[in-house]
Amino acid sequence: MPAQAHVEPPPVDSTSVFKDDIFKGKVLFCTGGGSGICKAMTEAVMRHGAHAAIVGRKLDRLQASANDLASATGNQCLAVQADVRNPKQLQEAVAKTIEKFGRIDFVICGAAGNFLAPISKLSENGFRTVIEIDTIGTYNTIKATLPHLRASKGSYIHVSATLHYKGTPYQVHVSAAKAAVDATSAVLAVEEGPHGVRSNVIAPGPIAGTEGMDRLSAKGPDAKNFAWATPLGRYGDVKDVANATVFLFSDAARYITGQVIPVDGGCEHLRTEPLPYPQSVLDPDAVAAMIKPRL
Repeated sequence: MPAQAHVEPPPVDSTSVFKDDIFKGKVLFCTGGGSGICKAMTEAVMRHGAHAAIVGRKLDRLQASANDLASATGNQCLAVQADVRNPKQLQEAVAKTIEKFGRIDFVICGAAGNFLAPISKLSENGFRTVIEIDTIGTYNTIKATLPHLRASKGSYIHVSATLHYKGTPYQVHVSAAKAAVDATSAVLAVEEGPHGVRSNVIAPGPIAGTEGMDRLSAKGPDAKNFAWATPLGRYGDVKDVANATVFLFSDAARYITGQVIPVDGGCEHLRTEPLPYPQSVLDPDAVAAMIKPRL
């Protein structure tokens, strides 16, 4: 009888590993914190004592998430409307956070955009938009928050991806944007280390139940043939990324900076594609039904 493959059990809550109060008195500023992975990252940090400000473009959705986070953690969460592509709006968001909490200790640069498209069908505007949200948005967030992180000897986490480690079809826009984010974090770590500021990257792999996973997964009856292979036997959970976040912001990681930490169950080493290859690049129209339309 062949051996059965290991299936990694679901992740534990960070509060079962780390002390509840390790971030007491700290403040988190998170772009993209209103949903998905970044909301889970924010919740985990708040569960350990921090207050938070979450930033996004849609205030009603953001306020609902802030209420959820405050109710779940018992700590305060401020919803601040801003577009990361607009430096002035981000500066105003930071000012509101300082007015409310008096400091910023942690920053998560998590605002992002993505969709599937081959280069031949990707518009110049589509490419530019993802670069502006992911790369320029990260830079704008750094610029707006850096004086406060110097003051608090704080720490950045940038949410990236593993797509650019190899050539990933239909992902040129995000691959270019996230490669730039990784490079930006490395320079930030080198320049700001002497000021006491750390900067690291978390690169999630396929995380179940997220908008990103939904957008990048094949659709239709043949979708199961193009699932990502994971050595640990399951897709990731938002808690997996949240737990890495708590570690990297904690004093346990105080000598870790300038690093990229994939949280992907090892799937990058196997790298299966979400669409049939080479058919998807030879005839993009043939796989159109397997791609979620852009909103």
